[in-house]
Amino acid sequence: MKNKLFILFLLAAIGGTNIAHAQQTPDKKQMQQRYFDINKNIEVFNSVVREMDMFYVDSIDLDKTVRSAIDNMLNTLDPYTVYYNKDDMKEFSTQITGEYAGIGAGITFKDNRVAITEPFEGKPADKAGLKTGDYILEIDGKDMTKCDKVEGEAYGRTLSSYVSSHLKGQPGTAIQVKIERPGEKKPMMVKIVREKIAMNPIQYYGLVNPTTGYINFSSFTDKSAADVKQAFSDLKTQGMTSLILDLRQNGGGILEEAIQIVNMFVPKGKVVLSTKGKLKQLDRTYRTTLEPIDTEIPIVVLIDNGSASASEIVAGSLQDMDRAILVGERTFGKGLVQSSREMPFGGGIKVTTSKYYIPSGRCIQAIDYSHRNADGSVGRIPDSLTTVFYTESGRPVRDGGGVSPDFTLEEEKTPTITYYLSNQYIVFDWVTDWATKHKKIDAPETFSITDEDYESFKAFVKSKDFQYDRMSEKSMASLKELMEFEGFMKSAEDEFKALEAKLVPNLDRDLETFKSEIIKQINTEIVRRYYYQKGQFRYVLQSDKELAKAIEILNNTDLYTKTLAPVSESEVATLIQ
Repeated sequence: MKNKLFILFLLAAIGGTNIAHAQQTPDKKQMQQRYFDINKNIEVFNSVVREMDMFYVDSIDLDKTVRSAIDNMLNTLDPYTVYYNKDDMKEFSTQITGEYAGIGAGITFKDNRVAITEPFEGKPADKAGLKTGDYILEIDGKDMTKCDKVEGEAYGRTLSSYVSSHLKGQPGTAIQVKIERPGEKKPMMVKIVREKIAMNPIQYYGLVNPTTGYINFSSFTDKSAADVKQAFSDLKTQGMTSLILDLRQNGGGILEEAIQIVNMFVPKGKVVLSTKGKLKQLDRTYRTTLEPIDTEIPIVVLIDNGSASASEIVAGSLQDMDRAILVGERTFGKGLVQSSREMPFGGGIKVTTSKYYIPSGRCIQAIDYSHRNADGSVGRIPDSLTTVFYTESGRPVRDGGGVSPDFTLEEEKTPTITYYLSNQYIVFDWVTDWATKHKKIDAPETFSITDEDYESFKAFVKSKDFQYDRMSEKSMASLKELMEFEGFMKSAEDEFKALEAKLVPNLDRDLETFKSEIIKQINTEIVRRYYYQKGQFRYVLQSDKELAKAIEILNNTDLYTKTLAPVSESEVATLIQ
């Protein structure tokens, strides 16, 4: 193990030397000092590992110790530069391709066991009859209710990974899965034949009215552009004359896929983005290389603070080219590009190699990782330090803080109680029991639980040891301490007690106060059980304010045209103040 460890760092030193040499820096003395510093620090690290292995009072796990050192080193750079060992590379490959071989189901650690959270429509788990809420007890006779004991939350992750590794395997192979189903007296054995699972990045697409198409996709894997193109073609045959692209909560993925999606709607030869990094020979300019499929159709792109990386390339580029109107919230602000490099012993590293710049010339990176505070924390680039750039028609846009929408809609505040009802599986368990008594439900667009159902749910919540945190309660406790410290409590005690009484947790009151939000939460979970992910979208989109705003804009030709129209100098001066 030690010899392998030293070889790893020797190779790292050689690699660092080659990269430095590739820059052809004219200052030879500086480069020699750089080589010396690299080798010195590697030698120091190797010596520390050797001494700890020989003299530390207890035996140390070398793999774990060195991995921690690598991870901590990379954490001082940015969150996107990550080392993967041989085992991690399988998961990394799945992220890139969206493909794996298994049963096609989501799982979670619940009640000290692993439960099915969602059998994906048409996949092996679904075809074999597995249901949401089923507990996995055994796989091919192996106990799946325990594994090597790990303390705390890590045990749940470890057990879930253990079960997942047994569910995955070669396509075409069969496994026998023993499950426990709520409502059934005895466990049952289910035979499942593994398949190659390709997770479609298109979560849902369809017409939201007779002429407006809607495409929601969750990530940019190596087939995203082809899937978007196919969805677009299907919608055109159904009569689509305007399009809504939903990139909310899309964390990005492969850069080239984003370029291809932009290419569908803008002419061939247009610059979509350029990358600039330390190694100038690796800088690139990306242009559209294909003939577009539609340069005229009106487009609205939905974005939020979960839209990042490749999502921001698509949204920002279409905005800079005045090709689409953006609706929602400012995006996350990831303007960094990562490249994958092979490492010894089957590992790899994903390293930030450059920043990218969209057509207006702006970089939308929001956090400056190169300048950390004394405590190691990083902060967003303040708006006052951002620079104004201009779209093709002269509309002002800014760099440094993500992509700002043309129409900003604030995120709806979600009641705290709904988070805890989900996090503690209260809604999940009640719906699992409810589903055993209802073989079918109405269509997603018309379904809702009854008042009688909600009363049953309230009784169910009260029967559980349900605990939910209250930020208002904590804030009141802090306020009380401050008032007492500063001497204001005597003069304002009555007012404080009156406010405190209103903010004291009261489960009965809160279940009624937030009834509409909780019912929506329950309905969403039920609809997903019967109509899968597509049905869930059909239900949720009915009350989607961003979607409604997008439809309003597309239905108003004058508003759409005016929003993308060139801006006069006087208007620009007003907008950038």
